[in-house]
Amino acid sequence: MAGQRLLVPRLEGVSREQFMQHLYPQRKPLVLEGIDLGACTSKWTVDYLSQAGGKKEVKIHVAAVAQMDFISKNFIYRTLPFDELVQRAAEEKHKEFFISEDEKYYLRSLGEDPRKDVADIRKQFPLLEGDIKFPKFFKEEQFFSSVFRISSPGLQLWTHYDVCLSLWFHNVISEEFGVGVNIFWKHLPSECYDKTDTYGNKDPVAASRAAQILDRALRTLAELPEEYRDFYARQMVLHIQEKAYSKNFE
Repeated sequence: MAGQRLLVPRLEGVSREQFMQHLYPQRKPLVLEGIDLGACTSKWTVDYLSQAGGKKEVKIHVAAVAQMDFISKNFIYRTLPFDELVQRAAEEKHKEFFISEDEKYYLRSLGEDPRKDVADIRKQFPLLEGDIKFPKFFKEEQFFSSVFRISSPGLQLWTHYDVCLSLWFHNVISEEFGVGVNIFWKHLPSECYDKTDTYGNKDPVAASRAAQILDRALRTLAELPEEYRDFYARQMVLHIQEKAYSKNFE
């Protein structure tokens, strides 16, 4: 229901066997506590990240407001040295800024060539690699990317879904200076994914193809007078509902 929040279960001490057999098949959001993620949980302070990340230039989102909107694009892209980004992102007010003294920053790390390479913190930030341990729940060949994220206090990322996860719509609010690493694993066979997708946000190939077919069908219906177009469009909707939600979907 609108406005209703999903209560996400929090479990501690979950083994790989328990996760794969009982939790993962449910395909629902879940918080696993007590996982050994390495020294990053204690070492990654503002000062430490500034020093370890160095002056590598990173492309960032800069917004004048806390709620970033991907539809209206209420942000701009800028480039900063990593150490300066960390320092600015930890501040409430800025002496140096692009838009305003209380602007917000968001980093989503990219591959060396964003058109060809996925983000992997171990490659883009090698000095931080030793601080983090990836959970060993999935097979190595299922690994897609590990995205390093940094955000200003109060920043809210737009609502979206990830193709490499539970397709659950979600957004993220950083209540304080936020540092995180998203690790994406492939749920489907590799051939189901768009090979040009480096962000993990392109729909599966079959879903994209189906959407294109539907668009062509709707353009074809547009050739009919309005009364006929409305009649046959309703028939199509009913046909899709009947087939798509049938247990014997073929």
